[in-house]
Amino acid sequence: MFKKLDIYITRKFLGTFVYAISLIILIVVIFDLSEKIDNFIENRAPLKDILLVYYVNFIPYFINLFSPLFTFITVVFFTSRMALNSEIIAILSSGVSFRRLLVPYLVSAIFLSLVSVFLSNVLIPPANEKRLAFESEYVRRPDSFRGRNIHMQVRPGIFIYLDTYNDRSNTGYRFSMEKINNGELRYKMMANQVRYNEEEEKWTITGYNIREIDGLRERLYFGNELDTILPFSPNDFIQNLRDMETMNYRELNEFIAGERLRGSETISFYLAEKHRRIAFPFATLVLTLIGVALSSQKVRGGMGLHLGAGITISFAFILFMQITTTFATKGNLHPMLAVWIPNLIFGALGAYLLKIAPK
Repeated sequence: MFKKLDIYITRKFLGTFVYAISLIILIVVIFDLSEKIDNFIENRAPLKDILLVYYVNFIPYFINLFSPLFTFITVVFFTSRMALNSEIIAILSSGVSFRRLLVPYLVSAIFLSLVSVFLSNVLIPPANEKRLAFESEYVRRPDSFRGRNIHMQVRPGIFIYLDTYNDRSNTGYRFSMEKINNGELRYKMMANQVRYNEEEEKWTITGYNIREIDGLRERLYFGNELDTILPFSPNDFIQNLRDMETMNYRELNEFIAGERLRGSETISFYLAEKHRRIAFPFATLVLTLIGVALSSQKVRGGMGLHLGAGITISFAFILFMQITTTFATKGNLHPMLAVWIPNLIFGALGAYLLKIAPK
């Protein structure tokens, strides 16, 4: 009986999940197409690329982004139907404990969580790279970057400063570069302007002076223009938060290490993304437990009451995750703690609901 029960609930769980997410994806694709159709026509996007480059890579991204919430609504939907048809009562009356009833739910939720981890770290990053490249070409042109007061360490012991930088012209103004060894300044370059030549992969420095310091000896150089290779490129200080969506877990870790070296002000965004890739799939398990506890009891309001409560909890979870992530990126809350707090709080809620659920 147990094996039949496991297969029955697992089939209902995964079958309802696939059906629900397929229906939602169809609706989302229609709305997305209606919103972007003018851009596709205006920029002459090929139909083949729209279907096979954009939407083929958009669908896995969307599924993974909302999979915990789809899972939650799925559990609430089919479990409340089972309760409405008195199936839950029949199962418990036959001697199956409530904890044993949870086993196929947990197995299905763990399976979906592992799929989400795989998608987040293996399949979706290269898919996002294609999707974002398509969007940049046919939907939204990349905005120009005009940074101000850029301070960073580009290599160990090498620090640069730019008063302003424009990525359209690859030009920076009021530039300085310092090389420090054992806490002592050994080299300093200052220039009115630096401009990057992409073809030659060199920098053109205008109105410069260079100081080379060796103990008590100092050498000074002045000049109007100099073509040279510097130990950084424009990519080192043009920060695009969308790029982190194209990195797998290993690449993201390597990128974070580089941003730490540079003293990046946006490192909290990347840390939050790193921890979110593990915490968010875990939310599938947490929300599944809440869904079972919430909808396993037959109530007078029926399925509508369960779905209403489920949607309310879903929005509360999303809102809470956004709030904690904002505190991590804009405040002082540690990014790992920020992305795990919703799971911990809703996990405690799930444990409480399971404890008081009729058995």
